[in-house]
Amino acid sequence: MKALVFAAGLGTRLKPLTDTMPKALVPVGGKPLLYLVVEKLKSAGITDIVINIHHFPDSIIDYVHSQNDFGIKVTFSDERDLLRETGGGIRHARKSLEGGPFLIHNVDILSDLDIPWFMSQSRPDALSTILVSDRVTKRYLLFDDDMRMVGWNNVETGEVRTPYKGLDADKFRKLAFSGVHLISDRIFTIFDEDGWGERFPIMDFYIKECASHPIYGVLPERLRMMDVGKLETLDEAESFLINLK
Repeated sequence: MKALVFAAGLGTRLKPLTDTMPKALVPVGGKPLLYLVVEKLKSAGITDIVINIHHFPDSIIDYVHSQNDFGIKVTFSDERDLLRETGGGIRHARKSLEGGPFLIHNVDILSDLDIPWFMSQSRPDALSTILVSDRVTKRYLLFDDDMRMVGWNNVETGEVRTPYKGLDADKFRKLAFSGVHLISDRIFTIFDEDGWGERFPIMDFYIKECASHPIYGVLPERLRMMDVGKLETLDEAESFLINLK
């Protein structure tokens, strides 16, 4: 199994730290976020990891090599020329990811997710299997009774985005995206056939394509997770990490 770690972002919510380092190398509990995520993936049996890079790319490359590539196969998907967002980042890493399903993990997500269990929940027909949580947020993914995605809803503004005409968001289950998804490599053919370009968010792709291609949510019974993408969460993240052990 291969995995792609999203580490190319500018980390604007972590300024001023990210004025001098990439978000992936921001330390939590004395270890960079990238180290924590890669070690979690390794513990799940993943030994072929792609890391996309854009912001301070050489710092990430040097760090990975200083760790002897974590003792696994590490490939870099270089986006120095253009920050492609999440969908474009997946497409750009195609040559390194093809050959079967692959896992996506945001570099700023900490959790106690049982990754092998999560991967076992993927259905044979799924284009993508998305980790979701029942937490309070402004933006939710919408799922039917079979946990198939049907759209997206911003509950603060009332905006609904869906390929289904006349869909009533209140009749569907609202769950929050949690930064981890398992994707079939069939997605690359769809990128090509449906004219997706170099730069786009993967969520835009999911919203547009969910009627044509099965995209399912997986909700664990219990999930402790934290998005460490904001400066004010760093101190809390250290305590969170200690409690995960």
